[in-house]
Amino acid sequence: MTIKKILLYIILISFVSACQKENNPNNSSIQASSQLNVNYGSQTLQNMDIFLPAGRSSSSTKVMILIHGGAWVLGDKTDFNNVVDSLKKRLPDYAIFNINYRLSAFPLNVFPTQEMDVKSAVEFIYSKRTDYLISDKFVLAGASAGAHLSMLQAYKNSSPVKIKAVINFFGPVDMVDLYNNPGIVSRQSIAAIVGATPTSNPSLYQQSSPINFALSGAACPTLILQGSADPLVNAVSQSEKLRDKLQIAGVAVQYVSYAGKGHGDDWGSAIYFDAFNKLQAFVELHNP
Repeated sequence: MTIKKILLYIILISFVSACQKENNPNNSSIQASSQLNVNYGSQTLQNMDIFLPAGRSSSSTKVMILIHGGAWVLGDKTDFNNVVDSLKKRLPDYAIFNINYRLSAFPLNVFPTQEMDVKSAVEFIYSKRTDYLISDKFVLAGASAGAHLSMLQAYKNSSPVKIKAVINFFGPVDMVDLYNNPGIVSRQSIAAIVGATPTSNPSLYQQSSPINFALSGAACPTLILQGSADPLVNAVSQSEKLRDKLQIAGVAVQYVSYAGKGHGDDWGSAIYFDAFNKLQAFVELHNP
């Protein structure tokens, strides 16, 4: 996935905002604030950037947690800086937490390291609700590997907080299928990232696949944004499979397929503008 190319398109989106909402007059003295590189764990990459809106309160201020992509081995939260700027304009009453996590580098930090880091980050944010003046209305959004991690957190964990909605930008959902049909990424690379093959550790692949937790009462409303010609995440075997399973489970799902488009880097500004319009509408509907 070409993160830098995607961000060149997204930066155009950041100049277009939704209508600004008025701050709660009872909290008008509370100013917006930012905190960079706040640690949620003891390791170097266990940190996050925090953007808190003005006029926030623990009863009404919703939370958006962003998780970057990069095939679990690359990327950084700063890749989403322009996404943060756009979301501040589109969802001005949201507190935004843009997180890092430890990257897989065989034999270090293989699965489920990244999943556990996201879980720790969510627990940290939840534990700081009083300090940050935020509510328990959490939404997760990620791209590629970050979408995979977002869905794992949203579908597998109801404690300490049940995620209200998850935004999936072209994330893999079935790790066995990804291994068996790897596209332009080799099976050897996937095995190194995970730390095993499906044969040597089937439980790890099962537990690392969001599709296995797309169940009634477990999964949350999900927006799937997918290119139909994605060379990394096959739209038929991954995103459409997730859509169908969520529909059968009675979980709210919106599936958006961009015809002929790949893994985000060729989407262009118009498609990203449409995708972020759909993101905004989806979270406003499912995290009121």
